[in-house]
Amino acid sequence: MMKLKSKRFCRGSFKFGNGGNSVKGGEKRCGNNDNTIISEIKWELRPGGMLVQKRETSFSSVGEGMITVRVSTVSECHDVSIESTSTFGELKMILSLITSLEPREQRLLFKGKEREDDEYLHMVGVKDKDKVLLLEDPAIKEMKKLHRLAGTQQIGTPYCTISV
Repeated sequence: MMKLKSKRFCRGSFKFGNGGNSVKGGEKRCGNNDNTIISEIKWELRPGGMLVQKRETSFSSVGEGMITVRVSTVSECHDVSIESTSTFGELKMILSLITSLEPREQRLLFKGKEREDDEYLHMVGVKDKDKVLLLEDPAIKEMKKLHRLAGTQQIGTPYCTISV
């Protein structure tokens, strides 16, 4: 979270508080009038790069912003809990622990489109209990197949030694 200072304008016509007896945390008095209180504005930088005023919530629950994404492969289905502001790349890292596929070998599809690693889940529209399809990259799958074939074939000697 970024904290930016904002300009404060003080006018005697703005009266907050209860007669100047108490000041809440984060609030400051302005000018000579003891009844005028100004609260400090807190800012946050959103993942999309937008600078907005931080929301004040009266409750703070554990796991706030966490969603459960159902990830389906060809033969299996996994439920993954992740923050809604995470990227598809971070989801691939979690899936690499569950499946034996490395992140570069994975292709994630949501709403019929392949998603890039730097795309955010909440920006694309992934909600709680949504389904994401996990496929193995066909090019890497083919490379693995070729490496297995090359490892099983015996390489013969193309020349003969002649001794005189």
